[in-house]
Amino acid sequence: MLAINQATRMNHLMSAIFTQMDDLRKAEISRGKDVVTLSIGSPDMPPAQHIMEALAHAVSESANYGYTLSKGTEKLLNSIAEWYKRKFSISLDPETEIHSLMGSQDGLSHIAMCLVDPGDVVLVPDPGYPIYTAGPLIAGADLYRMPLIPANGYLPDLDTISKDVLRRTKMMIINYPNNPLAATATQNFFSKVVDIANRYSFVVVHDFAYSELVYDGYRPDSFLSVPGAKEVGIELHSLSKTYNMAGCRIGFAVGNRRIIELLGRLKSNIDYGVFYPIQQAAVAALNGSQQCVKDLVACYQRRRDVLIHGFNKLGWTTPSPKASMFVWAPVPTRQSSLDFTVDLLKNTGIAVIPGIAFGEYGEGFVRIALVQPEERLRECVERLSGWLG
Repeated sequence: MLAINQATRMNHLMSAIFTQMDDLRKAEISRGKDVVTLSIGSPDMPPAQHIMEALAHAVSESANYGYTLSKGTEKLLNSIAEWYKRKFSISLDPETEIHSLMGSQDGLSHIAMCLVDPGDVVLVPDPGYPIYTAGPLIAGADLYRMPLIPANGYLPDLDTISKDVLRRTKMMIINYPNNPLAATATQNFFSKVVDIANRYSFVVVHDFAYSELVYDGYRPDSFLSVPGAKEVGIELHSLSKTYNMAGCRIGFAVGNRRIIELLGRLKSNIDYGVFYPIQQAAVAALNGSQQCVKDLVACYQRRRDVLIHGFNKLGWTTPSPKASMFVWAPVPTRQSSLDFTVDLLKNTGIAVIPGIAFGEYGEGFVRIALVQPEERLRECVERLSGWLG
């Protein structure tokens, strides 16, 4: 029988921890346990009615089943430009500074192939969402992991990166509001990023997928709002979390026209665009009433408050995030994040992700997704009180 060997580039593309935790979760369910799944950041609520109606109407039109080409329809590109102008007072040229994506992960997985040669350095956050490392590794990059630690507000300390590393750097990936940390960044930090990118001639990719999931009156700054940012970088966004359209796979990249052009050229050789009805649903989401977003944010904030109040009452001191759909909680026992997560699942039926799954500097924490109704989260607190108490 022919031996099928994987390519070397495949070696680091699957986190054994994510697979292990999901297998354990399924095993507990198969044994009849009522598992509360807080491990997967997939929205548990549907899109707003006007979004679903736009999708249903477009699906019923027989002319809407052809290729759309990867850039995006004119209507979608204009809608994105108008949305960015309303939200962040940033002007974008729909023709040259915007490109549709099959979810922001599409852009994150492909951008390094447009900009990075084997042996070039990519600066990535640690902890970080797995695609931040997978995309550059596929492109043959050398990774420099920027520690994100509580003492620095979960911002990379740019002054500690050696000049030798910076001279080899072709790209930096940052993400605020952050997954998994739920951390936020300031304009001052973004300005420092623009300055160092200019000094060492590298591109900045900012993942802005959680820009709308913000609480307590907080409003995040777009990276592109900083003077000079559009000269060095792009910003990626997704409708997955803001509009509960995760399965639709629709997002966009905006910013530097040269980077957008390169990404578009690569994608034109890979795919033929997002299904037209999904683009129509995205137009409805971006242009329609934003009350659905306000309602969604209020729902996540209530869920956050249930968990944070419940945890702190139990003595599990956990910071209250002001953005994202996640809670980044310190491990409350004298265990590794993986051991605690396994014990938590087996003893309480609560599934979360150990921080080590996101990188070395995630050790000591767990990520909890706010993707269950309030009553289930209260139940989690009750289960924890019987175990941790």
